[in-house]
Amino acid sequence: MVIRKREKKKRPPFGMPKGIVLLATPEGWRHSVLTVEGGMLCGRLADVPVNAGPPEAQAAAAAIVVGLAHDFHEEHVDVTWDPPRDPSSWTARVTVAATPPNNCR
Repeated sequence: MVIRKREKKKRPPFGMPKGIVLLATPEGWRHSVLTVEGGMLCGRLADVPVNAGPPEAQAAAAAIVVGLAHDFHEEHVDVTWDPPRDPSSWTARVTVAATPPNNCR
């Protein structure tokens, strides 16, 4: 009988996203991704020009989160932007999609 070693399933290096905070700053667009586990990933939207409008920045931030959820957790997520409370900041909720897109899985 052959005995196989059990491999521990590694935890993904990035937690499941649950929210996004997007900020317009003089230096460019900044984002923070909040995770279910309580973590946070912050950075700058490098591919978005400083003078880009909120829709372009929101699309870029949402694309990052959708990619992270897919790559690290094999989940498809929806990003829903809340109405802005401040003219230079936006928040979004991230939820697991009810059905995956047609071109996936």
